[in-house]
Amino acid sequence: MDAIKILQPIIIMGLHTLIITIYMFITRISAMKKLKIHPEKGQDTSNLKLLLPAEVNRISNNYNHLFEQPTLFYAVVLLIALLGHVDTLSVICAWSYVAVRVIHSLIQITIDRVLIRFYLFLFSWLILAAMLIKEAKIIFF
Repeated sequence: MDAIKILQPIIIMGLHTLIITIYMFITRISAMKKLKIHPEKGQDTSNLKLLLPAEVNRISNNYNHLFEQPTLFYAVVLLIALLGHVDTLSVICAWSYVAVRVIHSLIQITIDRVLIRFYLFLFSWLILAAMLIKEAKIIFF
């Protein structure tokens, strides 16, 4: 199978991260202007979190989450593509992972129900684990 098929989800995940980044900038800058928070207060973002409304912080929290678990996703997908191990199951897993992470983001930046987010986080880990274990079996056995 063509490696492009498994690289496409990486591009969509990257574009999703870009969208969340832009949304974070817009909401954070707007809130800071409205609340008259000087940019220097953002030197330590933990201080800034205390000054900004929860709905603004949810977006920046999601932005941070997109640089945690998904980094392993990027590595695994690139490894699969580079080693030529692309198959239908890997592509389905990659697209499923991206779909779950997008839904996770939408939940976090809107209603922020922790239990729903937890199950989505767990489901994304199961998908990622399946990809990782499948690739480990190919490489080591």
